[in-house]
Amino acid sequence: MKIIMIGEAAEHEDELRSGLDSPHRIVSWPRETANSASHDTEIEPDDVVITLRWSREDRDVPPFRLLHVPGAGLDGVDLAALHPETMVANVFEHEIPIAEFVLARLLEWEIRAATMQASFTSADWPEQYRHRTPHGEIHGKTLGIIGYGRIGRAIAARAAAFGVRVAAVDDFARPDDVTELLPTGSLPELLARSDYVVVACPLTPETTGLIDAAALAAMPSHAVLVNISRAPIINEDALYAALREKRIGGAILDVWYRYPASSNDVVAPATQPFWDLPNAWCTPHSSAWTHQLPHRRYAVIADNINRLVAGQPPRNLVRARSAR
Repeated sequence: MKIIMIGEAAEHEDELRSGLDSPHRIVSWPRETANSASHDTEIEPDDVVITLRWSREDRDVPPFRLLHVPGAGLDGVDLAALHPETMVANVFEHEIPIAEFVLARLLEWEIRAATMQASFTSADWPEQYRHRTPHGEIHGKTLGIIGYGRIGRAIAARAAAFGVRVAAVDDFARPDDVTELLPTGSLPELLARSDYVVVACPLTPETTGLIDAAALAAMPSHAVLVNISRAPIINEDALYAALREKRIGGAILDVWYRYPASSNDVVAPATQPFWDLPNAWCTPHSSAWTHQLPHRRYAVIADNINRLVAGQPPRNLVRARSAR
């Protein structure tokens, strides 16, 4: 067995090796090979491929043992472009930093501590003290979460600790004592009563464009929309118009409509210039990107490779090997 690490995954060879029980040959391929057959002749049936993306125009793809996505989302993987004998697994571990990011952004939306710090001077201190500007609190507000999986639950637990009321829509989630769980058909109701709305569902044909002009119109004029899932869940033009016309309070956007396709690709993150709007806080898909995340993720991937060697099925299997 050899392990093929493609693109960004190849930057984490050390983390992977540290969790392997036995030595393996590890090769690094450039990002472009995830969408090109240029190296397919080098793939052998027992190999493991680690990549966030996989697609092929030619469906004549050689079988290999396991495609391991080093993340949770599968929207970058064309399952039909894989041989039926190839298993697919994913990995999570990102719910902790994403939940911390969401709470940090919402707290800053209300408190504006960075603005206070930037304007603080010794010379102006007396007047600044006498004319302090009140700021907001998240305590007592309502947070609506679209999708109540690992990320949604982690956000809810932290928000509840701050005294935030939490409700979520999800048809498949298990109920708990933290969140009021509603069916997805109650999305308009959830939007209408929420001060903050977090998009935490996966991108699927059913969720693409889920937040459209009508959904945005259902939100209160002060409400803040947070997207840490996938950009196309929210209609781009409708969101831009709602923000520009101040029909909602703002948006916190960490995921985007377009990404670089190669190492040299230069592409804008969206057609609409959200970053020019004062009520849109834009970050470069970094909510989960902590120092600790790769260590946790590649420990799980290494454990799955160890399980394959031991003849055990991998964990987080999202597609099993087809029966012949």
